Amino acid sequence: MQNFDNLIAGEWRAGASYSPNVNPSNLADVLGQYTQGDAAHVDAAVAAATAAFPAWATGSIQARSDALDKIGNEILARKEELGTLLAREEGKTKAEGIGEATRAGQIFKFFAGECLRLSGEVLPSVRPNIGVEITREPVGVVGLITPWNFPIAIPAWKIAPALAFGNCVVLKPADLVPGSAWALSEIISRSGIPAGVFNLVMGRGSVIGEALVKHPGIHAISFTGSVGVGRNIAIQCVTNHKKVQLEMGGKNPQVILDDADLAQAVELSVQSAFYSTGQRCTASSRLIVTEGIYPKFIEAMKTRMAKIKVGDALAQGTDVGPVSSKSQLDQDMEYVAIGKNEGATLAAGGELLKLETDGYYMSPALFSESAAAMRINKEEVFGPVASVIRVKNYEEALATANDTEFGLSAGIATTSLKYATHFKRHSQAGMVMVNLPTAGVDYHVPFGGRKGSSYGPREQGKYAQEFFTTVKTAYTLA
Repeated sequence: MQNFDNLIAGEWRAGASYSPNVNPSNLADVLGQYTQGDAAHVDAAVAAATAAFPAWATGSIQARSDALDKIGNEILARKEELGTLLAREEGKTKAEGIGEATRAGQIFKFFAGECLRLSGEVLPSVRPNIGVEITREPVGVVGLITPWNFPIAIPAWKIAPALAFGNCVVLKPADLVPGSAWALSEIISRSGIPAGVFNLVMGRGSVIGEALVKHPGIHAISFTGSVGVGRNIAIQCVTNHKKVQLEMGGKNPQVILDDADLAQAVELSVQSAFYSTGQRCTASSRLIVTEGIYPKFIEAMKTRMAKIKVGDALAQGTDVGPVSSKSQLDQDMEYVAIGKNEGATLAAGGELLKLETDGYYMSPALFSESAAAMRINKEEVFGPVASVIRVKNYEEALATANDTEFGLSAGIATTSLKYATHFKRHSQAGMVMVNLPTAGVDYHVPFGGRKGSSYGPREQGKYAQEFFTTVKTAYTLA
């Protein structure tokens, strides 16, 4: 069994213990033993990043660009290998894993270009003979805390802009799925980036994450994860004057109007709710359907769901893989029970499955006759569980869609330009999809939400500079 260590100051360093990385499709399959770091590892990583920062921040932008491009090229060249690793440790299908690895490579190549596109302004002063320059500079040493559901793409979309804009990095990946982050870190370690610019510290969030957030040498924290942890991080960062960026929960609505193309509406709803085992922050678990199309939609969804193949993430023909962990599976099944107890009708699925290999399998669950006030329509399940809410018309659908503490992604299925245009303007979400799944975004445009879903500047695209740089205004007397 291979051991995998932390990367600190350009060297691989073991922790005091190791933890197994187990395949949720086959619990007998262990990918390796990944080290468990502690606060001392965080101290060493921050010290290394601090030492490397001055030269990296003011060094050649061409060197930064070349390194990021090299990382992107290697990821793309190894996308099948990396995608297979991802599927094996996280449980999304091999096709989805390869797609995610491809996206990670594209992200690095995009930010290789952004290294060379960082701009500023030269303005005249209101006073004579004085010039004004407005420039962007790196924030410093940044701590990146990433989740288990996208174990290579989310680290990529945080690491790439951080490095592109001259910051040094300490990455803490999710303890459940360290393999993809380790593989990415190994690629970065051979890219030509100086030792200490990028560091990997694996371990428990309560240990490594907490140490990063509290460390006086960390200037900014970018976090993707649960609402409760995110709110605690925000409080600590604001208290200690650290820049903070949070991507947290979602309870994303998918509206289906009477005039929608039924087949299209069903397919995008299935994609939104159940693919990637529903373990996407942009997944839609609230299907808000107007009463004219409601009966046909329910029957069409049941027919379509009967064709979904749940199985080993690596197996040919699998549509939906296992839930990522035992605790997540228990939570999903608990919400199935909650939905039944609240009076919703379990129209399809929602059962534990026994397959050829011992894994965390369940059939995607669809509730009909649910009410907007039910817990299954208020709380984030983060699994393949969706519920249908019947509404009278577009106006009620919009009000129901916005009736949530979250605001990440929202979708509408309609052939009406009037309603599509109105929904885009009045949906209280950071991202709106028209006749598309709520899950599935591009890497070159901003990602983020409103209300309880996000806090701080947007991620991805050129908007990433808002978090990973700070603005300086310089005056010069002629």
